[in-house]
Amino acid sequence: MKTDSLFYNIFRQFPFIFFALLGIPAETTNQYEFTSQEVKQLSFRLDGLFLPINPNSQLPFYIVEVQFQPDPNLYYRLFAELFIYLRQYQPPHPWQLVVIYPNRQTERENNIHFQEMLALPNLTRIYIDELSTTETASLPIKLLKLIVEPENTAPDLARELAAQVRTEIPNVTVRDSLIELLETIVVYKLPQKSREEIAAMFNLSDLKKTRVYQEIQAEVQAEAQAEIAKIQAEAQEAKQREKATILRLVSLGLSTEQIATAIDLPLAEVEATIAEAEQN
Repeated sequence: MKTDSLFYNIFRQFPFIFFALLGIPAETTNQYEFTSQEVKQLSFRLDGLFLPINPNSQLPFYIVEVQFQPDPNLYYRLFAELFIYLRQYQPPHPWQLVVIYPNRQTERENNIHFQEMLALPNLTRIYIDELSTTETASLPIKLLKLIVEPENTAPDLARELAAQVRTEIPNVTVRDSLIELLETIVVYKLPQKSREEIAAMFNLSDLKKTRVYQEIQAEVQAEAQAEIAKIQAEAQEAKQREKATILRLVSLGLSTEQIATAIDLPLAEVEATIAEAEQN
């Protein structure tokens, strides 16, 4: 799973985490819908878009961009998408751009063209590794920090977060969903971890019952079935080639014994192939 897709899935399922990044109270979440929207010119798509669900013109809409790889063209694309979107939809709300980086080194500012625009109050740039101690004490921010946590310390942070979720989240449905999110992040970050190790990490008696494990198993089974189908198709093709070779050698006047010796097949198999062809 790509990192940006993981972030967008988190914001879609737990939008309050996005507003926690901006220091905005979780209650604000109820005033927004997270979506994506196509900008028709040049086939742009805004993958992260928080739109107000009521007509209050004081509420901004947020375009969210998660950027974990250096991209010197990012701001060219991002500002182009913004202004084409404004022209096309003319939303009755002020705009805000939020760009999320793992660290400052990933950003490519291009001050020649965008220095003034990057200083606008409408643009917020978040560097996850620079979030303050107070911010990272927050459970939602810790969840995002886990995505960029070094592999050697990620298991400890995941265990800490699982305990914090169980302690701080009274709603059973939300609590289970957050535990599943933790599982997803750990599987994404640490694919070498075994089922038993992940189960122990989250104090789960049976990881097989969790949605994340079931989804992974479904993917593995689908891949296995596809591989079996491929092998079967290749075997069938090989069988057809073998049959064609036998019949071609028959047409050249070779005996069944000579054909079996030439292509290293049991005599009975060669005879059965010839008999089948004669019947058809």
